[in-house]
Amino acid sequence: MSIELAPSDLARIARCSVATSIDDRCSAFVAALWPTLSGAGASWAGFYLDRPDAPDAERMVLGAREPKPACSPIGVHGACGRCLLSRSILVVRDVASLGVGYVACDPRDRSELVLPCLRADGTAWGVFDLDSFDVGCFTEADGRVLWSALVAAGLTAAGHIRTEVV
Repeated sequence: MSIELAPSDLARIARCSVATSIDDRCSAFVAALWPTLSGAGASWAGFYLDRPDAPDAERMVLGAREPKPACSPIGVHGACGRCLLSRSILVVRDVASLGVGYVACDPRDRSELVLPCLRADGTAWGVFDLDSFDVGCFTEADGRVLWSALVAAGLTAAGHIRTEVV
């Protein structure tokens, strides 16, 4: 399946940008999109926030998410850490390809899509992560759709973004 945003999704996303704190915007974003994302095959969606002063193994902490909690803190060695450090959209067709560095919060997960959340200066403050129980659930096009949604919600800086597919 592919992720397509309806006009009602776009209206909910636009309302996310009026929240004052990052935490409130993240919560509103996940709540606004979860029905669409779960319908497109996502089993989980959420934010991991970067704590650059923490040890690498504990650097990313769980933020807003649906429908359940996940691992926290996590290090910068998994898909989320790779996305954070590269500041590129990461499409993982099969999480088995990531080897021992993969952080499996749910052993049923088979694919992943991770997008960096960037400040205006290009530094990353976190990532938006999607998981699916299906291999190959997410595409580069899905990454572009969600990138635009993050920009519209004020959760990442606008501009060109690279995509890495593994």
